[in-house]
Amino acid sequence: MALLEIRNLHVALEDGTEIVKGVDLAVDLNEKHAIMGPNGSGKSTLAYALMGHPAYEITEGEILFDGADLVTMGADERARQGLFLAFQYPHAIPGVTVTSFLRTAINALRKARNGGEEDPVPIPEFRKELLAAMADLKVPRELASRYLNDGFSGGEKKRVEILQMALLKPRIAILDETDSGLDIDALKIVAKGVNSLVGPDMGAVVITHYQRILNYITPDHVHVFVDGGIVASGGSELAQQLEAEGYEAFIPAAEEVEAA
Repeated sequence: MALLEIRNLHVALEDGTEIVKGVDLAVDLNEKHAIMGPNGSGKSTLAYALMGHPAYEITEGEILFDGADLVTMGADERARQGLFLAFQYPHAIPGVTVTSFLRTAINALRKARNGGEEDPVPIPEFRKELLAAMADLKVPRELASRYLNDGFSGGEKKRVEILQMALLKPRIAILDETDSGLDIDALKIVAKGVNSLVGPDMGAVVITHYQRILNYITPDHVHVFVDGGIVASGGSELAQQLEAEGYEAFIPAAEEVEAA
């Protein structure tokens, strides 16, 4: 059994409109999965539903994480289990510095893993790890004292998302169109960060509609997502096919699945 098992997942909006229509997916440690699909296909809805966004209702199916049912858990509980979501459009949090945010998040994880007892990270240890990760990801040191994402450029926001991932050390990371709005230099840095983190302790799901980021993050598995479902899966060569031919060939397949 894979660490993350998604079984026949259906997700609807608050008004009842079904967006995700029966997804099956298994993601394990040391694996990189790419979910590729056109805009409006439901990829981001899947990501938000996995993380527990309250605007998306799971109407059917299961999300199992290390055997535990995530559907009954809130977003904070899912994070403590080891699930992480990097947003396509990270929100700014005025009044909360990057340093404060990261220390608070790390301490919340440490408390959960210590049976509910406070276990704050020692400040020298936190500072050393933070500065090392910032150097690896080429995050300017001055960002650490600024309010989270407040006035950040698109590239700075995405690097700070990967910085969070590096420090929180999730077991499964979901990256929702992290490549959106990045120039080539920022894209390479973000990809390097993802590649360095995926391994025996972490797996990743990279959601995108461009093949570009997959030039730097070579996926083990590629899934084509059209009209709320996975209509084809394959290796990294499938991403190259999509880049060359587009999604048109897969749309009839999606319609047949829906009709069935």
